[in-house]
Amino acid sequence: MSPATRPRLLALRALGLGDFVTAVPALRALERAYPGHVRVLAAPASHRELVRMAGLRWRVLPTGLLRTPGWEGPAPDLAVNLHGRGPRSTLALAALGPGEIWSHAHPDAPGVPGPPWPGAVHDSRLWCGLLEHYGVPADPGDVRWPVRADAGDGTVLVHPGAASASRRWPAGRFAEVTRLLRERGFRVLLTGSAQEQPLAERVAQWAGLEDGAVVAGRTDLRRLVGLVARARLLVCGDTGVAHVATACGTPSVRLFGPVSPALWGPLVDTGAHVCLWSGRRGDPHSDRLDPGLADLTADAVWQACEHLLRSAEPVSPG
Repeated sequence: MSPATRPRLLALRALGLGDFVTAVPALRALERAYPGHVRVLAAPASHRELVRMAGLRWRVLPTGLLRTPGWEGPAPDLAVNLHGRGPRSTLALAALGPGEIWSHAHPDAPGVPGPPWPGAVHDSRLWCGLLEHYGVPADPGDVRWPVRADAGDGTVLVHPGAASASRRWPAGRFAEVTRLLRERGFRVLLTGSAQEQPLAERVAQWAGLEDGAVVAGRTDLRRLVGLVARARLLVCGDTGVAHVATACGTPSVRLFGPVSPALWGPLVDTGAHVCLWSGRRGDPHSDRLDPGLADLTADAVWQACEHLLRSAEPVSPG
């Protein structure tokens, strides 16, 4: 059957790095369920690289946040909302006139049936649960990517940034942990986006790192994933690069603040990841440091680092 006559499947997930990683189990389940379909993922253009690294077989249709995808040709036979609870994401797909929409029900999208929104559920379980409702088996633990190096290079990555101030642990404490890592003889690199480069440079300066230790703003997605895959350890907050560590099987120390690790922590290799959380919930989008995250001390984070650096527990390749 030629591509022009094959049925078409569209999935919407126009979100960031961590959101893509947690949706990989659902995307793999759709691949298995619809091997003969033309599969299109409506997502940021940068996700083309992520799709390849995750070992997925989807075309990427560049799509902005909560925008109707720029679909061309006959309407999709099936559109799957892996973006959110709706109604805006659901209505964005409905505007394409697909043969069928799979989404959670929402009172402001009455023409689209579906299961109720389940509430506080781990993101991977959330989307796999939606597919299970429609009869597609899906494993939330199917998160590993085929990118882990056979042997790491011994580097420790420190990622001090996060999208919101509420999830951004103080730079001075990151610097203290970074300094201890350097004093123990580890090569430390500071990662982050171009916007986070000044923060990474402050941490590196306060920790006494050598020139070249800051790679924030100088890595595309492929290089960032490669750095994580080869690293001995990642230290970070509740942000996208943490999910990359899960996908690559790289041990990590993760600092959670307003959101519980039960919702965004790792579902596999739990012995290789330490999630520190005060138990206090808050606003993940606040412009102020979350009080629970502020409760985490540099000493507690350093002890978690030491625990994982001493551990000989192997993580099997994906």
